[in-house]
Amino acid sequence: MTFIHQIRLDEQHDTHRYPFTLPVVRHLIRNPIELTKPVTFLVGDNGAGKSTLVEAIAVAAGFNAEGGSQSFRFATRATESSLGEYLTLRWGTRKPRTGYFLRAESFYNVATEIDRIGDGIHASYGGKSLHELSHGESFMDLMTHRFGGRGLYVLDEPEAALSVKGCLTVLRRMHELVREGSQFIIATHSPILLAAPDAAILEITDGAIDEVSYDTAEPVALTRNFLSEPDRFLRHLLD
Repeated sequence: MTFIHQIRLDEQHDTHRYPFTLPVVRHLIRNPIELTKPVTFLVGDNGAGKSTLVEAIAVAAGFNAEGGSQSFRFATRATESSLGEYLTLRWGTRKPRTGYFLRAESFYNVATEIDRIGDGIHASYGGKSLHELSHGESFMDLMTHRFGGRGLYVLDEPEAALSVKGCLTVLRRMHELVREGSQFIIATHSPILLAAPDAAILEITDGAIDEVSYDTAEPVALTRNFLSEPDRFLRHLLD
């Protein structure tokens, strides 16, 4: 079961300016996204629009644009698009008990805000300032200590700070949280995270959004082909 069933963008909101000029946004106007699985991945090349879309989903769901829970209301530098103001989310009758938006590029700002709030909030993040940990350790502590069952979690490239082993740890934690009734919406390039059981993988290509299998998802296919014949790839790439 999912908390958010559908993501829709009504044509009446089209301003004909950024971000509505992005091909992926034009596609969304004509084709709502149906969320039927507890884990939904968005994949695509750099610049495809997946992070813009995930950020907008988080904002439409009530999260702070730079990240954090729905109670965070700080702004370091406003860089988000206006898309989140126009998205319509169709919610089910089951409501999340908790939630979080993890945006890899601005998580430093979230950690700083946590330190500023103080008042025992560190207990929910492993008992210490996240600035005392490596970037990857802070991500894993967040998922281990702050994330709980029956939560809505929107993640933008969580693998950015993680080793391969770290990705495997996060994959296991995601599986635990899904079994406890949570929903994830994730933009990622990680073939490891994409292996999450019973997940929908939506690939953004040339502005279209299509569901693909794990084996045909571009991050998986390219990584697998490279690892099977790295010399051939390097010859082609470097020549």
